[in-house]
Amino acid sequence: MGAGRVLLVPEGLDGERVDAAVARLLGLSRSRVADLIAEGSVLLDGDTVTKSDRVRTGAMLEVALSEPWAAQIEPVKAPGLTIVYDDDDIVVIDKPVGVAAHPSVGWSGPSVLGHRAAAGFPSSTAGVPERQGIVQRLDVGTSGLMVVAKSEIAYTMLKRAFRSRTVDKTYHALVQGHPDPFVGTIDAPIGRHPSAEYKMAVTASGRASITHYDTVQAFVGTTLLEVHLETGRTHQIRVHLAAIHHPCVGDPMYGADPVLAARLGLERQWLHAVRLGFTHPVRGEYVTFTASYPGDLQRALDQLRA
Repeated sequence: MGAGRVLLVPEGLDGERVDAAVARLLGLSRSRVADLIAEGSVLLDGDTVTKSDRVRTGAMLEVALSEPWAAQIEPVKAPGLTIVYDDDDIVVIDKPVGVAAHPSVGWSGPSVLGHRAAAGFPSSTAGVPERQGIVQRLDVGTSGLMVVAKSEIAYTMLKRAFRSRTVDKTYHALVQGHPDPFVGTIDAPIGRHPSAEYKMAVTASGRASITHYDTVQAFVGTTLLEVHLETGRTHQIRVHLAAIHHPCVGDPMYGADPVLAARLGLERQWLHAVRLGFTHPVRGEYVTFTASYPGDLQRALDQLRA
């Protein structure tokens, strides 16, 4: 049957479909997981499943990969990655665009964990081996602040903080048009796109997702928003802003105009994690970190302001 993996379903995936849960836990595509389920290579608490079966917290998933797969963490430093803060329990980084949080199927580029391995700093051993220490993720095409757990207690406490929504995750996004109202909340469930494998969408069967936004500055045809996340779904900001017809500039996957992006010199979505605040998992004090805009995003703003 090939390489086997045993996974316990975390609280954050309670009620999720089996195919979605396995895809997220192992970093596989949904179509790949569907094939594994069809061939009987996925067991839930010892029983075979259909892809629409639901998982529960603490259940045991057994996945026998029909061909060996293990994401290799290559010890390679990621160009442009900056260490913002570092102690015995956590490290806060400013992740550049083009760097993944961790290796996965289909991604062979630089990753935060690869940089960690090259730099020699430790991380928690909790979680899936290919994601050890990762308590949050940013898209490859999104830059900004991330925290990585170095100790076991930091991993546990930070995961709990993210689940209980006590972490301040603040982003700046340049969007097309002018949102009305200029301050608002988007409360709409997000799930997998019904026909596009790598996209997410607002869908009635999705998971509860809440995004708050406020206008920072309006330009001709675009607006700079400050965005706060209550939840942390895949592509949440991009999906929610597209759902109100104001996609991030430079994000053609979710309906942005490529001509506008080209005019501003952008080769990715204008989205940056500018602030991260949380209670230190060991010291107990509240800490806040900020990250300036990277060059490509700043140049686009300067052009709009000019």
